[in-house]
Amino acid sequence: MANGDVTTVNKRGQWVNEVEGDRSRSWSFSSKEEAVEAGRALAGELGSQHLVLDAESTGVITDPGMD
Repeated sequence: MANGDVTTVNKRGQWVNEVEGDRSRSWSFSSKEEAVEAGRALAGELGSQHLVLDAESTGVITDPGMD
């Protein structure tokens, strides 16, 4: 991945768009569909690539402190 590329990934039940090299532009979403749409739009705005790492959504946001 190059700087500015956007990756959509499932993290503990939330779908997150991460921008390579710029954590301040990362956002989380409750659904995959919302995250993919926003990630695609952001990548278009940045003139970069968009990658979706597929994972099955559990619908549950896990608090890592509760394990």
